[in-house]
Amino acid sequence: MPNNSDCQIATADALTLLLHNQHALGAAIEEITKWLSENGVDNVAAHAISAMETLDKNAQAITASIMKIRQS
Repeated sequence: MPNNSDCQIATADALTLLLHNQHALGAAIEEITKWLSENGVDNVAAHAISAMETLDKNAQAITASIMKIRQS
């Protein structure tokens, strides 16, 4: 059975990968939002911006969790 430190490292590593995915999704949504705005679909673009704001907020919480796990 792995010790607590090994579990913490694995958890932090997994969260870090999820955070990278979060950033990639945000970048993709940003590109789509730009295209939507340029093509006159402002209402849908506004919804995409809202989704990006949620990703950013959650990314901050994930980052804080990763830091707590790595420091313990």
